[in-house]
Amino acid sequence: MAKKYNLWSFYILICCIGMAIYSLYSNIHNMWLIAPPNYILFLISVFTFIFGVKGFQDKRSPWSKLRSWLTVTFSALLSILLLTALILMLLASSMGANKHIKTVTSPENDYTLKFYRWDAGAAGSFGIRGELHGPLWFKKRFYYQETIEKVDVEWESNRVVTINNLALNLDEGETHGY
Repeated sequence: MAKKYNLWSFYILICCIGMAIYSLYSNIHNMWLIAPPNYILFLISVFTFIFGVKGFQDKRSPWSKLRSWLTVTFSALLSILLLTALILMLLASSMGANKHIKTVTSPENDYTLKFYRWDAGAAGSFGIRGELHGPLWFKKRFYYQETIEKVDVEWESNRVVTINNLALNLDEGETHGY
């Protein structure tokens, strides 16, 4: 049984690290975010740490010992990094950095758009950010405009939306400001 803990915790850790890296990459490049939210990745990394510790019972070969040490070390580091990201997100959201303004769906309910007002405070600017939501937790940022406080949304068709007098075809992946 310890062999299974050792192997599976190592494989899950590799997947979790890959999803965390992809999540960071897609946030930087404003692509479709298909990785789970950070709190789910944090829980996975904590369970990986626990199962990695249980995997220390597997002492069949030097490779299994090395795999256990790698799993425990990297899952602990990943858990600390994700916990730090979660704390920073909670602090930023409690200060009013992002405030949900409006949720709009297309006429045939194919698209769900959520708009947020962001404010950097005295050190920066303010504006509107729009996200296109897909199934599960999938989302993509598609609209960004600075120095504006309200958003006017009208659907011209099921695929074309007009936001503050700017038409965007969502089927073609058009964006504004990104």
